[in-house]
Amino acid sequence: MTEFELIQGLRNGDEAAFKYLVDTYKDRVFNTAIGIVQNAEDAEDVAQEVFIQVFRSVQNFKAESKLSTWIYRITTTRALDLLRSRKSKKRFGIIQRLFGEGNEPEMEIPDFNHPGVALDRKENAARLFKAIGQLPENQKIAFTLHKLEDLSYQEVSEVMGTSVAAVESLLHRAKQNLKKILEKEMG
Repeated sequence: MTEFELIQGLRNGDEAAFKYLVDTYKDRVFNTAIGIVQNAEDAEDVAQEVFIQVFRSVQNFKAESKLSTWIYRITTTRALDLLRSRKSKKRFGIIQRLFGEGNEPEMEIPDFNHPGVALDRKENAARLFKAIGQLPENQKIAFTLHKLEDLSYQEVSEVMGTSVAAVESLLHRAKQNLKKILEKEMG
């Protein structure tokens, strides 16, 4: 199915087109979401919201960019919305999530195999994802889309609505920050 046929099918409410959309983009949407929200359950929720939003708003899609760019944009927006709403919750809820019932720090090691993480041990993956979670918002998005989702600088710039030079700068700063975070944690 071509992108044009897919968009037309979605606009016509075709169930097969929606199934094709989900089958084609579910891994990319989930992986992008998990790179930002850092939790498999939340990433699944974001993914469901993304596909609902795509289905509901496909009539407004102007095809000025690729469908995948539009979907990545929706995914990053939804994931960031979730993070923002989480941050605005009561402090007690945050403390409860960070610490278990016995007030012991819990390090959540996601039980997933993210294709962008070529590390052989879950502890290293968890450490990396925890460090990514500490990056400023724009650096986190650029890093997730480029390094974990393998989008080109040009594609990342389209998703983020910024220039390629800005993406290069964000990625450079993200790498520097990750290095500092990981060195501090190890030392």
